[in-house]
Amino acid sequence: MAKKQSADAAEAPKPEAAAPVEGQTEVKTKAPREPKGKGKPAPAAAAPAEGATATAAPAAPAPAGAATVKKGKRPGIAPPRGKKLRNHLKNQRQKLGKDGPTNVKRAIQLLKQMKRARFDETVEIHMSLGVDTTQSDQLVRGTVSLPHGIGKAVRVLVFAQGDNVARAKEAGADYAGADDLIKQIQGGWTDFDVALAAQDMMGQVSRLGKLLGPRGLMPTPKAGTVITGDIAQAVREFKAGKVEYRTDKGGNVHAGVGKISFDDDKLADNIHTFVEQVRAAKPAGVKGNYIKSVTVAATMSPGISVSV
Repeated sequence: MAKKQSADAAEAPKPEAAAPVEGQTEVKTKAPREPKGKGKPAPAAAAPAEGATATAAPAAPAPAGAATVKKGKRPGIAPPRGKKLRNHLKNQRQKLGKDGPTNVKRAIQLLKQMKRARFDETVEIHMSLGVDTTQSDQLVRGTVSLPHGIGKAVRVLVFAQGDNVARAKEAGADYAGADDLIKQIQGGWTDFDVALAAQDMMGQVSRLGKLLGPRGLMPTPKAGTVITGDIAQAVREFKAGKVEYRTDKGGNVHAGVGKISFDDDKLADNIHTFVEQVRAAKPAGVKGNYIKSVTVAATMSPGISVSV
């Protein structure tokens, strides 16, 4: 009896698809498309072991030392200025643009009128020179002793030995020595502003070129920081405000020539002394206009073009 029922079930006709109702269109279904690729099937995720529960993969940790940047702040970009400050600077630039190049004393008066910072700003001079910086014989570099100093305490270090150590300290050097100072600098210490070296010490000091060179502290004959004469006199000059200058890649010279609290005459003397020293250092290979422009500015003020 069971065999007969199974045979009848096998011979039963299969159900046919329902015919579409009159007036309706037949809807055809399409098979899903396979993802485009090079014919290789995507690897299937491994099934979890029996009895184990599937867990989400942990997120990759952030690399060590990665800096977190706050919203609205980007490194190397100054914060936006306020509307009041923008209008103030705009009015100052428009006024200076109408006046054009002026004399040194008038420029100093304008700087003091535009003062808005609460600290004693440094007065800077910027000179554009008509030199070709790709030619080694047209690089302008040297030092100038300003008659009234720069209004800043200068920390002077002297590489010397023997009696020169005592002479340098009597003249006002903050640090003086030989091997002991070299070892400190090799350990990363650079807490000084100017480094002087006696001629007989350059053999040992040359080992510090990779450390002091990028910071502009390496003693060199062109900068006047390698002393061949009286070492006490050299220390007194740099403590009083001897300024080092050199051209950058664009052929410009920059230096500080005093504080805005100086008297007008003292600032004018420092500026004239600096300009004449740079003028006297004109390379022989320079043709045409040597000093293109001179600009003076304070730390927080626009630049003022000066006629020299």
